[in-house]
Amino acid sequence: MFGAILGDIIGSPYEFDQGEKTREFPLFSPRSVFTDDTVMTLAVAEGFMKASEGDEAIKESIVDSMRRYGKLYPNAGYGGGFYQWLHAKDPQPYGSFGNGSAMRVSSAAWLFEGLDEVRHAARLSAEVTHNHPEGIKGAEATAAAIYLARTGKSREEIKNYVISEFGYDLSRTLDEIRPAYRHVETCQGTVPEAITAFLEGESFEDVIRNAVSLGGDADTLTCIAGSIAEGYYGVPEELKKECRKRLPAPLRAVLEAFEKKIYG
Repeated sequence: MFGAILGDIIGSPYEFDQGEKTREFPLFSPRSVFTDDTVMTLAVAEGFMKASEGDEAIKESIVDSMRRYGKLYPNAGYGGGFYQWLHAKDPQPYGSFGNGSAMRVSSAAWLFEGLDEVRHAARLSAEVTHNHPEGIKGAEATAAAIYLARTGKSREEIKNYVISEFGYDLSRTLDEIRPAYRHVETCQGTVPEAITAFLEGESFEDVIRNAVSLGGDADTLTCIAGSIAEGYYGVPEELKKECRKRLPAPLRAVLEAFEKKIYG
């Protein structure tokens, strides 16, 4: 999950097209802060880790965790529909196809084994809010790409799988996307671009810089790209240290529990 969280933090100063669409920028500045992407990424991870067996138990655990951390960090930058869901007496999925389902899903690719299980877990994590087919597709595609990356598949194999299974257009290069790309918060307008940023990268940092250079919803775009890059390249230890340093204790504790679960 370091890749997702670092992508969020590094991309946060450039959200809403506030950057200059360049790869040349400081990775960290006083404006580099975690947002709702990080909060919900860690909440979903805890939801998975604490859940009993069974789909409904998993979804209930994810909902509980998301609502607890959402209320603990109420000013993290949630969208209007999601904010209402956080505070509803009886929270129900609301048909969203926003990119929130994709940005928070990375833990599914590490906590579950096999593409079918990973995709199923991703679907469950999306359905509690983003139950539109495009919202579910975005979560599944992201989780599948991370899983394929961490299990040794090549970038070409990952690209071909995403195209064949999800139908995303990955034919455009970053140079072709960048000029007209603007802030968009849908899965269908974010996930393919994030995957392309990964596909054109040569290292973890290179992927991060690719994603930020596109502009748009930079924190979420880079969160998604970074989560795939972590599976493929790993994350340099110095960046992991910077990540931990920028998280408050409750969120850092979830990250540490996740690390222990994955690596022992």
